[in-house]
Amino acid sequence: MINKFYVAFVGLVSSFKDRSIQIQYVLAILACIAAWMIGCNYYEWIAVLLCIGLVIVAEILNTCIEKLCDLYSTEKNEQIKYIKDLAAGGVLFASLIALTVGILIFVHHLF
Repeated sequence: MINKFYVAFVGLVSSFKDRSIQIQYVLAILACIAAWMIGCNYYEWIAVLLCIGLVIVAEILNTCIEKLCDLYSTEKNEQIKYIKDLAAGGVLFASLIALTVGILIFVHHLF
């Protein structure tokens, strides 16, 4: 059982090597700083952290899908393009939801 957690931890640490995921981590830190600065309450923090988790998990899974597709073939392939587009669309959707939640929270505090 401990080995499964170790492997998962190694995977999480490995995610820091990918540029797309690094960007998400930086944005997550900035969102936390902004939430702290405006004084988010307990429930707003829950929403912020859930959105951060959603976007980072989506980006990690998108990166995995891209890497798997590239292992299968690096040549132009419409089916692989479709799979990669769907995965990227999932990240975009998660990001738009997170942005909407962020706007709702931050606008509430600013006005």
